[in-house]
Parts: sequence; C-alpha cells; structure tokens
Amino acid sequence: MQNINTYTGYLQIHVTDSNSRVPVDGAIVRISPTGEEEQQIIEELTTDSSGLSGQVPLPAPPIDLSLMPETEFQPYSEYDLAVEAEGFVPVRIRGVQILPESRSLQNVRLPLIEQTPELDLPASIVIPPHTLWYEYPPKIPEDPIKPLPEGEGFVVLPEPVVPEYVVVHDGPPNDPNAPNYYVPFPDYIKNVACNEIYSTWPVEAIEANVLAIVSFTMNRVYTEWYRNQGYNFSITSSTAYDQKFTYGRNIFAEISNIVDYLFTTYITKPDIRQPLLTQYCNGTTVTCPEWLSQWGSKALSDQGFDAVQILRNYYGQDIYLAEAERVAGIPISYPGTPLEVGSVGPNVRVIQEQLNAISNNYPAIPKIRVDGIYGEQTRNAVQTFQRIFGLPETGVVDFATWYRISHIYVAVERLAEL
Repeated sequence: MQNINTYTGYLQIHVTDSNSRVPVDGAIVRISPTGEEEQQIIEELTTDSSGLSGQVPLPAPPIDLSLMPETEFQPYSEYDLAVEAEGFVPVRIRGVQILPESRSLQNVRLPLIEQTPELDLPASIVIPPHTLWYEYPPKIPEDPIKPLPEGEGFVVLPEPVVPEYVVVHDGPPNDPNAPNYYVPFPDYIKNVACNEIYSTWPVEAIEANVLAIVSFTMNRVYTEWYRNQGYNFSITSSTAYDQKFTYGRNIFAEISNIVDYLFTTYITKPDIRQPLLTQYCNGTTVTCPEWLSQWGSKALSDQGFDAVQILRNYYGQDIYLAEAERVAGIPISYPGTPLEVGSVGPNVRVIQEQLNAISNNYPAIPKIRVDGIYGEQTRNAVQTFQRIFGLPETGVVDFATWYRISHIYVAVERLAEL
C-alpha cells in the first residue's frame, strides 16, 4: 500500500483539555503510519497557545481512487497519533484518514490525570474504515414521512429547529451497553459526512449529500423518533438504522466548510411540516432506486447537475429546501448580511463581546474595543478566530463565522459559570 502513496494530503491537530475544552499549549504529537509492525515516527509536532499543531503534509494515494466507485486499492492513507502533555493522560488515535489534496483536522481531547486516576492505560480511539470502502449493514427502509409524536411529555414544534446537541447512541438502538455522546449539531453532521462521502468529490455532490444528512437528522429530532419508542437518545451510529458516526474521527476541511453554510437547511415537501427522512445508500454494493445513491450523486455532479437537481433526481421534483428559523442554544441568530470593515451597530458589538470572551481561553485572539464599529482591529480578531477554527481567513463575519463564534462563545461562557 505504501508504494502507491504518491500524492499528498494535509493534517493539523487541535488539542484541548477534555473537561474544560481549553487549548493545551506544548502538547507533543507523534505521527506514525498505521499498520507497520514497528511504529516509525515520521513527524513530531508541538501545539501552540491555541492548541494547534502546524499543518503537516503526508503521503496519500492517487486522487483518482476516491473518484471512482470500484478500486482494488484503499483510496486514503492511514496514520496513528500519540498525543501527550504534562499533567494529562496520553491519548492514542489509530487510523486517521488522509485523502489526497485534502486538508484534515484531528481534534484531540486530553483528560487531566488528576481527574482520571482510575485510568492505568492511555486512552485509545480506533477510526474504522470509511463506509465507501468497507461493507457496513445496509439501511433498513422506512417511510420517509413519519407520524408526529403524541401524548404527555411530547411537544411538536410549529417549525423545525436546529438542535444544539444530537444525542448519539453509539450502536444499534437495542444495545443497552453502547455509550451515548452529546455532540453539537454541526459537529455531528461533519462527522457523519466524513464517514459517508469523500472530500475529493465535486462541491455539488458534497452539498447534496450534506443536505440529505442534515434532513435525515432533523427528521429524527423533529419527530422524536427514538424518544417516542422509550429511548433516551436522538439517533444511533448504526448504518442499519441511521447514519455512520465515529467518535473521535478526523474531519475534512472541504466537507466542514460546506456544512458550516448548510447545517440549518433541510429538504422537505409541500404540505408536510417535517424535514424529509432522506435515506441513501452507496449505490454500488447496495442499490436503492427511491433513495439518493452516493456514487450516483457524484456521477450526476460530473455531468453538471447542481445539488438541488441531484436531490430532485432521487427524492422527487416536488422537494424544496427550507431554512430552520432558529438554532437552539445560540444567543442571537445571524443578522442576514455579513459584517465587515465599515459595518456598525449592535450586531458588531455582539461579535466584539463574544470574541473578547473567547480570547480568555484563546489568547492568540487579540482583545478588541467593544464599540460597535467594525474596524481593522475587529477584522484582525475575526481573522485570527477563523485561522484557529479552520474557517476561510477572510476577516468577514459571514453566516458560517457568525455561528462558529456563537458556538464557541456559548461553550466558553458555560465553562466560566462552573
């Protein structure tokens, strides 16, 4: 396998305290190829005050392998990480996936030793094979329009709302031993998308698949599908019932950036209130005539179809995209127009206040005057925030940057209250 890795992918590591989510400065990250008997360290990195390592180039297979449905070679390379810092339990991650000409971010949360004295061995995360490379259980067909919950304790909202968190049951629904993870909604969508499709695909194909993943998830949340059956979670990680979720996996920047703009948009049909349960399959080892085919969506994008045309090809010409009016847990919704140098008013003040709060944990973000005037000082702070959190470094607060700042601000403020 190693001799086919003639292309290059990129990896950056972000290390934070698992409890406080404060960045860990000076963490040591060692990178080794997965599968070698003697783990040869090929890179050693140190994190900065934002918990970030440098971006390191790593060998990856030819890009054509991830652009065709049938190949005898694995279309991504794999690496193992060993991460350690003074006062923390070391963490090891096996099987970090690197795609050619793609940028990957691996978040690592280090537990404090004093908080986990019962741990005798380093924490370990194993990233399983990608769903397009490995044969997972196929989805059990369901009605795409669900009955809404009834009875005491259930409240059907007038319109779908983007939840703050998705509670993911890491296994089939009837497995009582599987853990539940509370995952911020955008992070959950990114995780699933990076498990389900390749970041090397055309933008239109990625957008279509992301919209299907968002809609599927919002249907589960809006209809309270699992809670209505007596479970205490939103969705499972089982491909037979839901979508593939892998705790601790790396995220591809090309997919992450698209999710940041689409996580409030869902697919629906006339005369229904709920997001459509947009089921899908890979279209090769599993075929699904009335669902989206993942490889089929890629082929349609190659033919010039845009995301909506792709989705209508599979789910019907009457579908349309709707926007959730509210994102739960966010203090103020996006104002509708970008904030940039020359902008003034209360929305600029909100961003300035939130950036100053975030800078208490991320000192690389400069403190700024809270005056409601978007000048160069504010632009520089926004640009630094974008660099730290993997957004395009425009210095402009657009839809994606607004909500990312809001999410980080809410997390920081909650920690400050503890």
